[in-house]
Amino acid sequence: MKSKVPAIPYIIWTLAFVLAPLVLVAIFAFSNSDGQFTIKNFSEVTAYIPVITRSIVLAVGATAVCLVLAYPMSFYISRRSKSMQHMLIMLVMLPMWMNFLLRTYAWMSILENNGIINRVLMMLSLEPIRIINTPWAVLIGMIYNYLPFMILPIYSIMTKIKKDVIEASQDLGSNSYTVFTKIIFPLSLPGMATGITTVFVSAVSTFVISRMLGGGSNMLIGDLIEMQFLGLNYNPHLGSAISLVLIVISLCAIALTQQLDSDDVEEMLL
Repeated sequence: MKSKVPAIPYIIWTLAFVLAPLVLVAIFAFSNSDGQFTIKNFSEVTAYIPVITRSIVLAVGATAVCLVLAYPMSFYISRRSKSMQHMLIMLVMLPMWMNFLLRTYAWMSILENNGIINRVLMMLSLEPIRIINTPWAVLIGMIYNYLPFMILPIYSIMTKIKKDVIEASQDLGSNSYTVFTKIIFPLSLPGMATGITTVFVSAVSTFVISRMLGGGSNMLIGDLIEMQFLGLNYNPHLGSAISLVLIVISLCAIALTQQLDSDDVEEMLL
């Protein structure tokens, strides 16, 4: 009994701030303004399928780019000395110490029509390009803000891959390609699964980035939910239905990435 006592605050926190809000969302999603049971809210969600599709496509794109950028970076950091690892990880985390809105504002000044990128292009006698208020700007904002969430879990799992294992495989005649495909990549799958889940769930539910860099013309699921709860057309029932759809999308993503995280890999790392 004594061993369960320390878990009581966690249980209370979970009930009050996780389960209770989810129950309220479900109640609102399956009821109307008169408190009667209905599934009409979900039929209205179908009108926003293009927005949901855009959110998923951008989130998948941001996750893929983050994975491609983070994987070699994480491997490089994990192979450095301890002091160098600490310094490089601090540099990765440094932007996260700044306010999320300030980071996004900085990208607005970089991507706008008279921003740094277009000024450099004009200095080179090239035609300026329009990036701000486009899906590409939203994608860039997602990649920048969520890249550390891909680097950290992959790095943490790669530091557990012992150099002795790699050296042993090389001594047995394995080339670099075989070492990577047979040892490094399989052992890094749990970190990849965590990073993919974190980045995708964060990207698919974002709304600040789409509003500031997308100019309101590239609405995402997060924008829809905020509009239903805080907009002029206040409709918490529809907003709750959209929130449940977002939860289902996130759970599906988690279920898919869990296939990468196997117990066999964990045993190999120990």
